[in-house]
Amino acid sequence: MTERDYVLGTHDEEIQRLGLQHRVWRDHVLTAWGRAGFAPGHTVLDVGCGPGWAALDLAAVVGPDGRVVGIDRSRRFLDAAAAMAGARGVANVEWLELDLDEHELPALAADGAWSRWVYAFVKRPRALLERVVRTLRPGATLVLHEYADYRSWRLSPSRPEFEAFVTEVMASWRAHGGEPDIGRELPRWLEELGCTVRTLLPLVEVARPGDAFAAWPAAFVGTGVDRLVELGRIDAATGDAIRAAYRESQAAPGAFQVTPLVLEIIATRR
Repeated sequence: MTERDYVLGTHDEEIQRLGLQHRVWRDHVLTAWGRAGFAPGHTVLDVGCGPGWAALDLAAVVGPDGRVVGIDRSRRFLDAAAAMAGARGVANVEWLELDLDEHELPALAADGAWSRWVYAFVKRPRALLERVVRTLRPGATLVLHEYADYRSWRLSPSRPEFEAFVTEVMASWRAHGGEPDIGRELPRWLEELGCTVRTLLPLVEVARPGDAFAAWPAAFVGTGVDRLVELGRIDAATGDAIRAAYRESQAAPGAFQVTPLVLEIIATRR
């Protein structure tokens, strides 16, 4: 697998967008980890850790006596994560380069596992979930954030160019073997794999221009359009029309957008 096989890319702009994304979602994430019971001294697996933004927060949660194991198949992401950890003096994170579609995961008997928008992009999500569950001790907790209705991302006022963009984004993920609405399947699979689903929580924001949360979808429009052009799925003129439609919509009086529906799943291994 090459870096190009990441449907959203692994370039510097994507690393920075992922950092913005984590900052915007950080309150939701820390609350979920608290509900899951992640605590000092725990070993927690970060599945699909990317460039490590969440893993470094996890490292603070589990403390110096705990351990975070971040797994990703992008060497570029892992190098960025290791550099950030070194710059911040974080020593309780281990970075593993593994393909989540192909490789076995380490036998950890971990206390928890975390992932965000990972199962939507792998080719065999149920098989990955089964391997993640096997890394956990009985009583350990999984926290997953995955899309359950990506098409619920809507602008007000609406723009057909933007609706077409959302459709093309979903098609590009599926063309790479992913499923943007994978959150609908995960609770059933977790129960089948010997877990008890404790909570299912919809996470959706209504963001107005200037709101902190609005920066996250706005950044994705920027990088997402560029990536669709790079992949040859749209041409540059179409990309410019999408950006213009987004700007025009969100500059209108009373404008807002509804973010794609994310399902928060907290489950415990029996």
